[in-house]
Amino acid sequence: MSVLIKPIVTEKVSEMNEKGKYGFVVSRKANKLQIKKAVEQAYGVSVEAVNTINVLGKKKTRYTKSQILTGRKPSYKKAIVTVAEGEVIDFYSGI
Repeated sequence: MSVLIKPIVTEKVSEMNEKGKYGFVVSRKANKLQIKKAVEQAYGVSVEAVNTINVLGKKKTRYTKSQILTGRKPSYKKAIVTVAEGEVIDFYSGI
């Protein structure tokens, strides 16, 4: 099972990066211990805390000629990882 799916790169999370907190989209079945271990192995940092959030998919409606189509975006799990002071994760090093 791949625990880390992708990092979150938004303005809000970029502000948190300066405080040593990083956001990731993670597998919905992953727990905090698995997320901590995956981040430490992938980025070589020591993780102090992991906070998780289950994000419910938004409801979407599309109007067509014949009918109204409704559905949902997929739900996902988000993790905010706090690393030890002085350590940083560079998402752009591999580009």
